[in-house]
Amino acid sequence: MYTEFYNLNGRPFQLTPDPRFYVDTQTHRKAMAYLTYGLGQGEGFIIITGDVGAGKTTLVGRLLQTIDRSKLVVANIVTSLVDADNLLKMIATGLGINAENLDVATLLTRIENFLRVQHQQGRRVLLIVDEAQNLPIGSLEQLRMLSNFSAGAQPLSQTILLGQPEFREKLANSSELEQLRQRVIASHHLEPMRRDEIPAYVENRLALCGWAGDPAFTEDAYDALFDYSGGVPRKLNNLCARVLLFGALEEKHEIDESIVREVTDDLQRDNAPRDREKVIQPNSGSLAAVPGTQAGYTVQPVAGIGGGAAAALDDRLLARIDRLEHYASENDRNLRQVLRILSDLVEQNEVERGPYGVSRSA
Repeated sequence: MYTEFYNLNGRPFQLTPDPRFYVDTQTHRKAMAYLTYGLGQGEGFIIITGDVGAGKTTLVGRLLQTIDRSKLVVANIVTSLVDADNLLKMIATGLGINAENLDVATLLTRIENFLRVQHQQGRRVLLIVDEAQNLPIGSLEQLRMLSNFSAGAQPLSQTILLGQPEFREKLANSSELEQLRQRVIASHHLEPMRRDEIPAYVENRLALCGWAGDPAFTEDAYDALFDYSGGVPRKLNNLCARVLLFGALEEKHEIDESIVREVTDDLQRDNAPRDREKVIQPNSGSLAAVPGTQAGYTVQPVAGIGGGAAAALDDRLLARIDRLEHYASENDRNLRQVLRILSDLVEQNEVERGPYGVSRSA
C-alpha cells in the first residue's frame, strides 16, 4: 500500500535477507574485510557472529555476489540442534550428493570423493553454516574433521560459521573445541549501527526502490528510529515499514519524530506481555451466571503470583483455558437443548394422558 502512495517500485524494508540491500556500515565493512581475507587464505574457519537481525545472512549474500562462483562450490546449511550424522547428510545434500540410506562411513567417502573431483577441476568447496550456536559439540567436531580432507598441502574445503553471540562463548569456553579454535583464521562480531549511520541505511534502501525524496525524514525522526531499533537492522526494517504504512494512511509526505513515536508506541503495545498475574476461577451458580463471561468463568487476580510464577501461565496454558471455556459453553448449550426437548416430551405426554393420568387413546 505505501509503495503506491510514495511511488516506490519495491519494498525497501522487507525482512527477508536480500544482498541487494547491503549497506556498508562500519561493522559490516570490517566483517567483509575479514571474510575476504579468510577466503583468500583458502582454508580453516571464518566466524561471523551477531545478535538476531544483525545482518549476518545479508553480509554473506553480498560476499557471494563479489566472488567468482565458477571457481567456488557453495553449500548453505541452516542448522537447528543437528547431531553429527544428520549434519553430514545436510552437507551432502547441500553439495548435491544423494545421502539417502547411507551409513556414516559411506557418506564421508562420497563427500571426500566429491571434494577431490572439485579440486581436480579447479574448484574449491565452501560450506556456509548458519545458526551455528545450535550445533552440539559433536557436530562442530564433525565439521573440523571434514576440514582435514586435503590434496597434498591444499585443503579441499573451507567453512564459514554464522551464529549468535552465545556461539562465541561456546567456542571460547569449551575445552573440546580447542582444535577447532586453532583453525579459525578470521573472526568478527557484528555490532549494531551507530546513530550517524541510520540516515544512510534508510535512504540507501529507499533509493534502491525508486525513492525520490518522498517521504522526507527529519533528523529527529532518525533519532527516534535509532532509539527504538538500537541500530539493529532487522528491528529498524520492521519499524521503517510500519512508519511508511502509517505515513501513507495519514497521507504524510514528511516523517518526523511524532510519527515515529506514535508507531513505536503501537509496536510496544502489540509486543507487551499479557497480564499473567491472573487465573481463571469458576463462578458460583449456573454456567452462565455472569454476563459477558464464557461458561460461567471469570478472570480474577490471585494474590502472591508474580515474577517467575506468573510467567508460568504461558500462552499455551491460556490457549488451553480458552478451549476449555469453549467446550463448556458448547456443553451448556447442548444441555439446555436436551432439557427443552425433555420438557416438551413431558408436556406432550401429560396432554395425551389427560388430567387424571388416563391415556386419551385408551
